[in-house]
Amino acid sequence: MTRLLDGRAVAAQVRAEVAAGVRELLAAGGRPPGLAAVLAGDDPASRLYVETKEKAAAEVGIRSRTVRLPADAGEAQLLAAVEALNRDDAIDGILVQLPLPAGIDERRVLDRVDPAKDVDGFHPVSVGRLWLGRSGFVPATPRGVLELLRRSAVPLAGRHAVVVGRSDIVGKPLAALLLREHCTVTVCHSRTRDLAAVTRAADLLVAAVGRPALLGPEHVREGAVVVDVGINRIDDPAEVERLFPGDAERREQLARRGHVVVGDVDYARVAPLAAAITPVPGGVGPLTVAMLLANTLDAARARRGAAASVSTSR
Repeated sequence: MTRLLDGRAVAAQVRAEVAAGVRELLAAGGRPPGLAAVLAGDDPASRLYVETKEKAAAEVGIRSRTVRLPADAGEAQLLAAVEALNRDDAIDGILVQLPLPAGIDERRVLDRVDPAKDVDGFHPVSVGRLWLGRSGFVPATPRGVLELLRRSAVPLAGRHAVVVGRSDIVGKPLAALLLREHCTVTVCHSRTRDLAAVTRAADLLVAAVGRPALLGPEHVREGAVVVDVGINRIDDPAEVERLFPGDAERREQLARRGHVVVGDVDYARVAPLAAAITPVPGGVGPLTVAMLLANTLDAARARRGAAASVSTSR
């Protein structure tokens, strides 16, 4: 019987541990950790994501702040905003909400973040420390995937992990984390020949490409563990019916919201083959914000000279 890997439950555990860690800092006479987001423009998805982070931070006792800049803000304004946060001793973690407005060099802005406050894990120093196996910040989604696997008692050492997707945000850092867990790791991408032949060799298959239902049963070996990082919106009724045949709940969601959220895995056809699988929604998604909070607590502790961490996944 296929086991569902419950990201919501693990995220709740992580948030509770972060809240306890914040209380410890306060009991020791410290101030609450501070998290700042830089938001340029008025993209609805970005705005909603930042608001979600603000609410989650408040729930665990982290003070959050959002620096909002207009859509026509220039690169100099963003760099100045980041520099101000670098100098602000009340801020332990900085995230720059992506995407940035057209014409701005995202890499230049991200590289300006103080590595000691790089809770998104995108700075070259953070990336280098990850690949060298040293302590440092890991992007929240890959860290969340590893936390979910560990807390779900999924064996990793010696297993063949195939990661489909090579983004700097998910695919590459997750490959590094799995190597540190003694997996044999293969990374697939748009130029991979005979993708199904490669993915069928996986004990652990991770999909992180942003293409709805890209991976079907022909891509999965029976008994594999499947982790679906993808979050895609579908508004075509025919496509919803193809992916979720006879699913009245999905049809109701489409009618009510105008879209349904699906992953990169064809869940209905893949789930019967898998030993364990993450649902979408409710799998990896809830862990992204939870691990950002954990990174912020880690940053606050490190800046106060404490070495303890909420978890060992960094």
